[in-house]
Amino acid sequence: MPREIALLTNPTAGNGRGARARAAVLPRLQDAGLLVRDLVGRDADEALDLARGAVADGVASLVVVGGDGMVHLGAQAAATSETSLGIIPAGTGNDTARYFDLPRRDPAAAADRVVAGRTRTIDLARSGSTYYVTVLCAGFDAIVNERANQMSWPRGQMRYNLATVAELRTFAPLSYTLEIDGVTLRTDAMLVAVGNGPSFGGGLRITEGARLDDGLLDVVIIKPISKAALVRTYPRLFKGTHTTHPAYEHHLAKSVTVAAPGIVSYADGERFGPLPLTVECAPGALTVLA
Repeated sequence: MPREIALLTNPTAGNGRGARARAAVLPRLQDAGLLVRDLVGRDADEALDLARGAVADGVASLVVVGGDGMVHLGAQAAATSETSLGIIPAGTGNDTARYFDLPRRDPAAAADRVVAGRTRTIDLARSGSTYYVTVLCAGFDAIVNERANQMSWPRGQMRYNLATVAELRTFAPLSYTLEIDGVTLRTDAMLVAVGNGPSFGGGLRITEGARLDDGLLDVVIIKPISKAALVRTYPRLFKGTHTTHPAYEHHLAKSVTVAAPGIVSYADGERFGPLPLTVECAPGALTVLA
């Protein structure tokens, strides 16, 4: 029997890159002998319903075409199931694709990874019944995400850069209460990030060193620093060299509760939920075509 997959596309991802990527990969997957369910949701809710329906039907793989938001959606459907998740990168950040060294500008080459069928099992982070793959932002980074997602221009990483500059004008450190594997910590900080993987926002390696299969979360705290120092440190996030800064603090944990006033957290670039919330590692929860 031919291997059956569901191809789920966000046609608006990357300002239309999703639709163009689908047009490139669909015939390639079919020509390779795969039985393809071609799915396009009218909105996120319908797309998630389609994804969950395909997984319930037992498709071998759910392949999402889009950015980290589509990966986030796909993870909700495929987590803890026998269905593997495939990724055709077509979004703005594409951090999950970076994790697996998937081709980010060549949909046909990414489709070839799906055809090859090689898999890797990874952890997910979970809060309640909702999972994420990359990083939970719970401070200045979340506020920047909120602004960036409201911007229609520019595209790509520059959107996050401009949002960062705009928010710097008024941002002040926040008062956090954290519970890290049962130990309470109270601190003022610019941000707290809880990483399953090392980066978010198009390659910002805030939780540098985070591993996808170690059964642990990486909790990073950036203590209060001046706005000028934050601007100087920002470029180091792309290389992960900020870890030597005196304001950087790092913890490994199986579970962390994060509380701070007035913050709506983001994960995988998507609105995740208001603080306080508890995040746990879900070891081996997802199989990825990579």
